[in-house]
Amino acid sequence: MPVWEIVLRYGLLLAVLALMIGPFLWQLSTSLKGPHEDIFSSPPKFLPSDPTFHNYERVADTIPVWDYALNSLKVAAANVVTNCVGAALAGYALARLRYRGRKAATLVFILAMLVPVEGIIIAQFTTMRELGLNNTLIGVLLPGCVSALNVLLMRNAFLNVPYEIEEAAFVDGANVWQRFVRIALPAVKGTLAVVAIFAFMGAWDDFLWPLIVLSDPERFTLTIGLNYLHGTFANDERLVAAGTVIAVLPLIVLFACLQRYFFRGVGEGAVKG
Repeated sequence: MPVWEIVLRYGLLLAVLALMIGPFLWQLSTSLKGPHEDIFSSPPKFLPSDPTFHNYERVADTIPVWDYALNSLKVAAANVVTNCVGAALAGYALARLRYRGRKAATLVFILAMLVPVEGIIIAQFTTMRELGLNNTLIGVLLPGCVSALNVLLMRNAFLNVPYEIEEAAFVDGANVWQRFVRIALPAVKGTLAVVAIFAFMGAWDDFLWPLIVLSDPERFTLTIGLNYLHGTFANDERLVAAGTVIAVLPLIVLFACLQRYFFRGVGEGAVKG
């Protein structure tokens, strides 16, 4: 490979990296700057001259940020469990079981991905109201407890597992549940990690649906609570930046813990069945 091509490739990668993580690093830098430091200086000054965590203390004093974070954590953790269990069961049924309408069921999941959330959000709100789940964290969780995308990811991952292994287990007397739990599921741990990350990120970052279904401030999730910083303290960029870093930090920790399974899972679920 020519040297110029290597330089061009890595130059493009560095440019994309800067575009992806640059805004977050700038927010992190802004959150550590003191009240007397100019954050709009020209040329911009990236590193704080006198780093301080006072802005994070101010966020906690302004809103009950840890209560909001706990509510978000409850919803996100439940969303991970329901998506991992539900998507694994549905994906296995679509990939391995033989029954009438299997292809039609797969098509339904594909079509469900094409429907925008905004198009069904009124129906979701009406359903939650009829069930008496408005203004509850269960009402926040329920519409996204099993994602069509996660089901299809698990389906493709199960299709990549050699069927001969399950046939051998069937000959040895294993039933469907035993083949699912002991053979198929351990073979797709990487895709389960992908599903867990997607589910956690989707629930943690969701803003529109919790804003619609929740009305009691004590039940607000973190994304809604941080909106108070933007509304009331819009001119205090340091406070907003500190709240943004608090919201993003759990996602970084989760991905750091599951990254090796994530990249393995992308390969497991990427092959079409």
